[in-house]
Amino acid sequence: MLKSCPKAEKIVLDYVKKHIPNAPSLAAAFIRIHFHDCFGCDGSVLLNSTSSNQAEKEAVPNQTLRGFDFIDRVKSLLEAECPSIVSCADVLALVARDAVVAIISNSHSLIISGAHTIGIAHCSSFTNRLYNFNGVGDQDPALDSEYAENLMAKKCKTPNDNTTIVEMNPGSFRTFDLSYYTFSLKRRGLFGSDAALITDSTSRSFITQLVQGSLKTFFVEFAKSMEKMGRIGIETGSSGEIRKHCAVGNS
Repeated sequence: MLKSCPKAEKIVLDYVKKHIPNAPSLAAAFIRIHFHDCFGCDGSVLLNSTSSNQAEKEAVPNQTLRGFDFIDRVKSLLEAECPSIVSCADVLALVARDAVVAIISNSHSLIISGAHTIGIAHCSSFTNRLYNFNGVGDQDPALDSEYAENLMAKKCKTPNDNTTIVEMNPGSFRTFDLSYYTFSLKRRGLFGSDAALITDSTSRSFITQLVQGSLKTFFVEFAKSMEKMGRIGIETGSSGEIRKHCAVGNS
């Protein structure tokens, strides 16, 4: 990519640094889009539906993804500089990386989960843990009961709340740091996947080491894990296509 479009990374970084400080929650949104795309890392999650095909973004887990217009704007800048060179998957990876950098003042999956240190979630994403975990009106025993009661009293007041949003990392949801792991160790992660991190003794030990370590070490390990994730199922050479607009295939 860089041999054919040497200014690509600078174009992306400059745009991200200009706009992300005004909307820091987008950093979490871009990491999430990148994660959801990397069951193939081909940028397919960016595509819109057509009359003959329902897009990935219409699937239930993807319906709360956001930031697509930002990706499109970055792609248009790159197309103006070097047409049909930088793929949509590359654009997404670069934006996700640079957005995290812009807000910074197996162990791979544990590190990637640290992205939950920033961002928000809708109540509908986890209310089953509060109101009906086993289908009998109970709470998830893996969730701290005091935290659960607080969420029910102040945020997700009904089981059917689809609009209220909750900070994934209370008090620090705009800061990329280690506090997510601290909350997880206290059984205060919003999602079932957060709780799963501490049920295994090996995983719990690894997280404890992270919390006791330096923030710099976490940043380095997170970067390595993002790079590793971004290589899952990528297409190279003549495989696939480099779309001019990430939301639609080339005609």
